[in-house]
Amino acid sequence: MSKAVLRFIRLSPTKARLVAREVQGMNAEEALAALEFTPNKAAKVISKVIASAVANGGYEPNEVVVTSCRVDRGPYLKRFRPRARGRASRIMKPTSHIYVEVAQKKDS
Repeated sequence: MSKAVLRFIRLSPTKARLVAREVQGMNAEEALAALEFTPNKAAKVISKVIASAVANGGYEPNEVVVTSCRVDRGPYLKRFRPRARGRASRIMKPTSHIYVEVAQKKDS
């Protein structure tokens, strides 16, 4: 089993979880192929993390399965936008932490 972590990525965790659920349990090679044609920012980021996890273990992508792909909430960048009558409204810019684990296939 090998892991890869990407922290403080400027991406909404809600949007990233939609993509992460799709690849969980898939063969790593299939997951990378599927993410290549998914038109989300999250797909590109998660595919890089999966590729990193595969490389960390010294495996080939066709030998391993994505056992876990988890997206946690990181800190928010807090920005302010000026509004009418001297007020300001807060803009929350979310960040995410992405954790991927891959393990070799079990031959049964």
